Amino acid sequence: MFVDAAPVSPRGLAPTAAPAPAGARWWARLRPYLYLMPAVAGLVVWTYRPLAQTVEWSFYDWNLLPTTPATWVGMQNYADVAALPEMRQAVVNTGWYVLGMLPFAVVVPMVVALLSRGVGGRARTVYQALVFLPMLVTPVASAAVWRWMLNQDGIVNRALAVVGADPGNWFRNAPTALIALILITGWQISGFAVLVFAAGLAGIDREYVQAAALDGASRVRTLCTITLPLLSPTVLFMTLMTVLLSAQWSFALIDLLTQGGPSGTTMNIYYLLYKFGFTNFDVGYASAASVVFFAAFGVLAAGLLALVRRFSFYDN
Repeated sequence: MFVDAAPVSPRGLAPTAAPAPAGARWWARLRPYLYLMPAVAGLVVWTYRPLAQTVEWSFYDWNLLPTTPATWVGMQNYADVAALPEMRQAVVNTGWYVLGMLPFAVVVPMVVALLSRGVGGRARTVYQALVFLPMLVTPVASAAVWRWMLNQDGIVNRALAVVGADPGNWFRNAPTALIALILITGWQISGFAVLVFAAGLAGIDREYVQAAALDGASRVRTLCTITLPLLSPTVLFMTLMTVLLSAQWSFALIDLLTQGGPSGTTMNIYYLLYKFGFTNFDVGYASAASVVFFAAFGVLAAGLLALVRRFSFYDN
């Protein structure tokens, strides 16, 4: 009885596999893209399509009513928006929000994370929960509490009266309204920033610190030459987040506490766009301003990302 031998390669080493059919190869190449289709469809429907519509509407004069036809005005909306005094004031106020938020999102959280590195066990869980608690408070509840505390006869003014200070109603006076909103927004976001810096510190290999201690380096020298350089990606990341999102973080509090007043003192660009579109029902103005700020923030983000890549220091 004879058994057919398996086919071998010309060199007699191993059996050669038959090539896969063309349809199977085509399916293997297409299958990963099919897995991505739901996410891509969501991006197209909820991000790229509204963005394209915003660019389109920026060239029209329309009040959002279906019975009113949109009128083509070309670049007139861009020219009118650029000439508005409240637009310039909103841009300046947004810069103040960014500068005021940087200590609460970068400096204070980094110091707190460094000082609390030694907290461990169950106490660490309690500490992280307490730190993150302000982030979990809804803006409505937070605004109600802070309005009571910063009222004319609130607890804050009573405490300041001991040293002879009387700021009045914080949200109705131009000098104090912006300061109050920055403080409240910083209070809410600082817990999140502390956890981000704690995660960055946890990613630093302890062997570097131990090696520096064996070489006789002091804690201050170890902090300046090892910990802070290795923490630079986290610092730059939070700086990028603060510059790009400060105005967005403060939007809900502005709407609940000041509505942009008094006299536009607390108005930022996001709340001004909201007023254009949903208070004045001027879609053209809102869309034109949105396109301008989208382009400006895109350029700013590209520059900040270049700085992140340039100055971030990694241990690899």
